[in-house]
Amino acid sequence: MSPIVRVLLGAALLVLLAATPSIEGSSSGKHNQAATGCSCHYNAGGITATNDFPTTYNAGQVYNINIGHTGGTQAFVGGFNVVVDKGTLQNAGTGVQIQSGTSATHSGSSQLGWTFDWQAPVGGSGTVSVNIAVLQGNGNGQNSGDAWDTDSVSITEIVPQNQPPVALNLRLMPDGNVPVNEAIMISYIFDDADGDSESNSEIRWSKDGVLAPAYNDMMTLPSSATSVGETWTVSVTPNDGIDFGSTENCPDSAVITDIDSDGDGTMDMDDAFPNDPDETTDSDSDGVGDNADAFPQDASETLDSDGDGVGDNADAFPQDASETLDSDGDGVGDNTDQFPNNPTETTDSDGDGVGDNGDAFPNDATETLDSDGDLIGNNADAFPFDASENTDTDGDGVGDNGDAFPTDAAETQDTDGDGVGDNADAFPTDAAETLDSDGDGVGDNADAFPNDATETLDSDGDGVGDNADAFPQDATETLDSDNDTVGDNADVFPQDASETLDSDNDTVGDNADAFPNDATETTDLDGDGVGDNADVFPQDASETLDSDNDTVGDNADAFPNDATETADSDGDGVGDNAQLIAETLAAEQAAEDEAAQKQMMTIIVIVVLVIGGAAGAVLFLRKRGSEEELLPKDFTQQSMPTPVQQTYQQPVVQQPVQETFQQPVVQQPAVVAEPTVLRQWTDEAGYTWRAMDDGSNYWWTGTEWQKR
Repeated sequence: MSPIVRVLLGAALLVLLAATPSIEGSSSGKHNQAATGCSCHYNAGGITATNDFPTTYNAGQVYNINIGHTGGTQAFVGGFNVVVDKGTLQNAGTGVQIQSGTSATHSGSSQLGWTFDWQAPVGGSGTVSVNIAVLQGNGNGQNSGDAWDTDSVSITEIVPQNQPPVALNLRLMPDGNVPVNEAIMISYIFDDADGDSESNSEIRWSKDGVLAPAYNDMMTLPSSATSVGETWTVSVTPNDGIDFGSTENCPDSAVITDIDSDGDGTMDMDDAFPNDPDETTDSDSDGVGDNADAFPQDASETLDSDGDGVGDNADAFPQDASETLDSDGDGVGDNTDQFPNNPTETTDSDGDGVGDNGDAFPNDATETLDSDGDLIGNNADAFPFDASENTDTDGDGVGDNGDAFPTDAAETQDTDGDGVGDNADAFPTDAAETLDSDGDGVGDNADAFPNDATETLDSDGDGVGDNADAFPQDATETLDSDNDTVGDNADVFPQDASETLDSDNDTVGDNADAFPNDATETTDLDGDGVGDNADVFPQDASETLDSDNDTVGDNADAFPNDATETADSDGDGVGDNAQLIAETLAAEQAAEDEAAQKQMMTIIVIVVLVIGGAAGAVLFLRKRGSEEELLPKDFTQQSMPTPVQQTYQQPVVQQPVQETFQQPVVQQPAVVAEPTVLRQWTDEAGYTWRAMDDGSNYWWTGTEWQKR
């Protein structure tokens, strides 16, 4: 290739390089990007991310973690991001920063390896997921020529296996021959390799080889559970609250033996009274020993307190030798009872054949009964069954004591005590009333309208009876023409049952008025709480305002204060119109760049063709000159008027044309116009962003604007 062509191609390459925009890397780290990788960089590949996260973990244990990679150039700059879903990242090493204990990344770009600690989560957390991304950059300040790789790790939890406990050194205390009145206790040593405490161990007592469930899990067998001749054994199945251990049978046993509790020489098994040294037998099994039993062969008797030969149980009078029977059970022996078969009587003082208890007059043979207990015998009492009466002067069947009018047979009561008998009193229980002139059931004294049977009260004193008064408690109202429970005087709409008030005085009742306290509004067609007069969109419940007057309501308008924008389809904070302009400008710029590149290539081709043509012309001229030197001279055209001496002119030799090459003009790099900021904002995480008119976005790292 000629030097000229090389120069031209080099110039073209410089132009192309000058037109390529530079891209800055994130030297201060990126959090929570491990799953997607270093997607802001082109990936040339060639590296493999490395880590030493464990494959299993013990709850709460701290692990030292190293992050790096293999392959690539192992030089220039690097970065990483690690994200865990459980446990805590901590103790950041050099060039490492940690966020919220779950994300670690680089704080500078001068390392290719990083360390930190990971503390495993608490027990029962389950499998931990880890995402890792590692980048090796070539340090060119752009996103090209780099290499990155991702990896993921699943770390399973190590769940420790429980070691069952054991029971050791089982003993019965006492053991062997055990008196029947002694309790028996089991003792043992609980041993657990894990150091777990004993919980819900099973203790099982057996009597003569048969389980006795009533005493399950009791450390001590009470003496009340044992009887002479029984053999008791016990087993223990230890439990640490998680698992049962093996069942251990106690090698000891307890044989229950008899005792002589009262020391009378007869063992308890043969002694009917093992705790009474004075008794050993009970022939009639009545619970009283033969020595103390007056009737040792009669189970129904043991004592004869009065010595009459009749046992106390059968003797109605065990302390009275003269009496043994009380046939009527009245407490008086048959021998002295005048009425031995009548429990209510024992004596008859007046000899009238009626016992004194039943004789109201036990010393008066003419009288026996006083049914009403008024001390006047039935024979002389006009009211023998009424203790409050005994005479009836007017003969009306009502005793004088209870007759309010004892000498007037037409009256007997004056219930209300008003001096008028109940028969003549229209209100016999009301002392304030005796007459009811209009027969309405209300006495004349209490009747506001005594001669009008349709009215009795005028509660509000307005001269209209309560029955005719629609508002009997309100003196200002009597009528309710529309029956809406609001009086005509207070009803703004007395003929309209659906309305009573017009709070804002707009002639529309409060019930029909959607805004009863606002005279400027009465309806709300879309039900959005804003009156139709003030609602820019009265038929649309989702909208009320159009702040920028662009015919799109503020709620649906992504830019309610910007009449040039209404939508932000991609949610980037830049309106669709502005974004379309920016995208159009970017497309135009891209088209211009492409056209410039094509124009440059055309120029290069033309220059190459021109230079090639010039070189061809030079070569052609050289060749022609050479050919002319070889052609013979033509003398036929010369005139010879007079003979002359032939003279030969030395032919002029064509000098070679000196080739002159003009130094090609190197195309200067096109000046790329800086993009214009369309909008700047700060997101929820506190990062500041810019949207540019070339369609790109930049964010502020704290020291520089970096393209996203």
